[in-house]
Amino acid sequence: MTNMTDSSDSPGKANKKEESKTLPLKSDFSEWYNELLQVAEIMDVRYPVKGLYVWNPFGFSIRSRVYSIMRELLDNTGHVEAMFPLLIPEHEFMKEAEHIKGFEDEVYWVTHGGTDPLDVKLALRPTSETAIYPMYKLWVRSHSDMPLLIYQIVNTFRYETKHTRPLIRLREITSFKEAHTVHATWDDAAAQVKEATRIYQQFYNRLAVPTIVSKRPDWDKFPGADYTMAVDALMPDGKTLQVGTAHHLGDNFAKTFDITYEDPEGEQVLAHQTCYGVSERCIAALISIHGDNKGLILPPEVAPTQVVIIPILFGKDKAVLSACNNLSDTLKRAGLRVVIDDSDARPGAKYYKWELKGVPIRIEIGPRDLKNNVVVMARRDGDKTNVPNDNVLPEIDRTLKEMHSDLYKSASESLHSRIELCSDLDEVKDYIQSGIARIAWCGERSCGLEMEEIVGAGILGEPEDPALGKGDGTCPICGKPTGIVVLMARTY
Repeated sequence: MTNMTDSSDSPGKANKKEESKTLPLKSDFSEWYNELLQVAEIMDVRYPVKGLYVWNPFGFSIRSRVYSIMRELLDNTGHVEAMFPLLIPEHEFMKEAEHIKGFEDEVYWVTHGGTDPLDVKLALRPTSETAIYPMYKLWVRSHSDMPLLIYQIVNTFRYETKHTRPLIRLREITSFKEAHTVHATWDDAAAQVKEATRIYQQFYNRLAVPTIVSKRPDWDKFPGADYTMAVDALMPDGKTLQVGTAHHLGDNFAKTFDITYEDPEGEQVLAHQTCYGVSERCIAALISIHGDNKGLILPPEVAPTQVVIIPILFGKDKAVLSACNNLSDTLKRAGLRVVIDDSDARPGAKYYKWELKGVPIRIEIGPRDLKNNVVVMARRDGDKTNVPNDNVLPEIDRTLKEMHSDLYKSASESLHSRIELCSDLDEVKDYIQSGIARIAWCGERSCGLEMEEIVGAGILGEPEDPALGKGDGTCPICGKPTGIVVLMARTY
């Protein structure tokens, strides 16, 4: 194999005039992100309701592959999938006071059926605790019924009043994976929360997206929970994106919904619960962290097209087209997702199109390549190489594995290079413009809230990774010595 800069048969290098001028540089992240969703045909933002967006077929294909990984991981760890109703009766929704207080400004209410007022108002679920737990009261009877591990992937609705953004801040969350589990003891539920964050880290590793797990401060936990663990990704603009949460609910909801079980001694005991969720923010992180100035860079496992074959033609060269079709058949038999682009567009325009869509590997075949018994292989995030015909499939397989590894390594190095230990809040203010700050905190709520007010950003929490969360210091507010180090960052 030898490195190359362009196909030996290309009738002229890609003309820059053929390249779209609509995609801004990634350094202008907000514009780049919004434009990429449109030109790469991931989402169409023109739906006539604010905060609701349409999945294009290409984007939906990415979504389907991403969520198939989540289903695989959950199904392989004892979870089972179900589906609960979208509409929640007001009397059920209003039962858990702390929970409702956290969502009261975000609820959409259905008040009429046709022109007739409803006897009972119905909430469009902002999350499904109050839809699911009345059923758990009926399903959980004995200690032998636990653990109960159920999940669903559904849409949820929240009246978001801030600036909406596709995949990130929505009024209809179209792809909410929520798991709801029931356990005999508080410790069993705590173990399940830990298992949930482990599953999420495994999920994001499959997307080549590095994440940080931290325990949210009490004032930022899920309404009605004992505590919340969150999974965050660092976006190119220096803000963190919460891409997963796991909540220990204790017996709070069990008390409200009377979820009890008979223990081995025959006593009725309150159950303990967890819930944990991931939304389409996972795809926002995938797009944002890996993409570049040319467009998407997709990890091979979730790319709708893994290999695009481009014939380099001079007229209707049947031999070249036949070679492309034969190679496509071989790759498809090996389980790869392959497209042949034999359109009339110039080679440069084809290269740009498939680079924009993040296809991991591009194969070019022209008359001279046929003569030399090679193909030209271009990696989306790397160089072109000549590959002998008898080594194409093994080389593609090796390259796809290497590409995933390289994407994760690059993203992980970028994340950890943008986490900095700061000695005071002025340093924190400066550093969070581009990354995540580490700072000592005594653990007192009043000090934490004052830190957030001074910095103008939130405390993510105490990280689960001891390398990030431990250290000797003094609280910047009260001056007490402390071994706790928390993360602070600007957030979406």
